[in-house]
Amino acid sequence: MKKILIINGHPNVEALGSEFARVYASAAKEAGHEVKLMNIADLQFDPILHKGYLKIQELEPDLLQAQKEILWAEHIVITFPMWWGTVPALLKGFLDRTLLPGFAFKYHKDDPFWDRLLKGRTGRIIFTTDAPAWYNWIVNRDPAIRMMKTTVMEFCGIKPVGVTQFDSVKNRKPEEIKKFLQKVQDLGSKGK
Repeated sequence: MKKILIINGHPNVEALGSEFARVYASAAKEAGHEVKLMNIADLQFDPILHKGYLKIQELEPDLLQAQKEILWAEHIVITFPMWWGTVPALLKGFLDRTLLPGFAFKYHKDDPFWDRLLKGRTGRIIFTTDAPAWYNWIVNRDPAIRMMKTTVMEFCGIKPVGVTQFDSVKNRKPEEIKKFLQKVQDLGSKGK
């Protein structure tokens, strides 16, 4: 059994993406995994990285707790909607403020490489989009996947990272949404 942290990156806790986070958490718990669910919308923090990493801002208590939970986790699941080809601003701000140098990664002094400080963890991104998957891939080149999987999670050492995309959500029938929820439930049960 795994220690699983689910980070719900949707600013609206009533949205479908938030329901995915709850369904995953419930199924994982029921299967015997140790589970923590974090709703970014409920956290109190300034999402703006005012000085970049030149001067690290003091972390608010909710971000300090988020870092503790990230270190606790063996498997990290991030749910979010894809808006304008990327993640919501609140999730981006959370990542900017939480995955800091010295916590999630550490640049080498004399070469262009870095240490991945969150090694040993696996991950999954689960996201929704109103566009069809083929459009995101062919026209947009899957920006949300590249960002979250490669330039965030794998950059910090979290791998492998599974990807679950639910596309054309605005046009889906209720029975199709039910199938999406079942897929998320299956992933949660397996801790994947």
